Amino acid sequence: MVAVAVLAAALAVWIWAGPGAAAVRVAGLVGSGDRVSKRGLPALLNRPRPERQAAAWRAFSIELCQGLVAELAAGGTPGEALSRAASALTPPDVEAFTAVAAVAKDGGDVAAALLRAVPPRGGEGLVRLAACWRVSVATGGGLAALVERLGGSLREAEAHRQDLDAQLAGPRATARLLAVLPALGLLMAAGLGMSPLAFLFGEPAGIGCLLTGLLLDGAGVWWTNRLVARAAEPAR
Repeated sequence: MVAVAVLAAALAVWIWAGPGAAAVRVAGLVGSGDRVSKRGLPALLNRPRPERQAAAWRAFSIELCQGLVAELAAGGTPGEALSRAASALTPPDVEAFTAVAAVAKDGGDVAAALLRAVPPRGGEGLVRLAACWRVSVATGGGLAALVERLGGSLREAEAHRQDLDAQLAGPRATARLLAVLPALGLLMAAGLGMSPLAFLFGEPAGIGCLLTGLLLDGAGVWWTNRLVARAAEPAR
């Protein structure tokens, strides 16, 4: 009984500290069987979370704007400046952004290429950079000034987002604590010499307590995460 409780606690801690369960399930559903079998479960579980991927794209957009301004100040043409700035950085998705650098180097439609490379999350900077590019091409205005202002705006938005994330760290920790409380309760009961699993799965009253507890715990986790998500929406 103690071993089962310890196993449950370890599983809860893994869920609390490990990769997002939703991302793992979605990846398992949409990924092909051959891909999963070749890369194995560790590769699947080590995939970056959507939040981290979005943060990486936002940081890349800021660095790209800074590099583009520097290259334009050095006297390069817009296409060459973007190509050089991109080559000096490592985007979160190298394959997706390689086409942008190639289009910029060849003098093609850079704005359209930027929009094609925009990720599902964290690509706001690239969208605005594409808008700046189109305005510069249409009006003949200085691209460097537009991108410099864009970079400053992106840095301010990122600073605000990080401050908000710091303020929401407490509610997020509360949601994680709610997720592991049932397993910790089982561990404590087993440590006191009780048989919580026999009661929960072997008696009608225990089954009722189990279902009610899981329902309330799940509702608490869902509600806390919902509040955090709504509070974070203005900065996303």
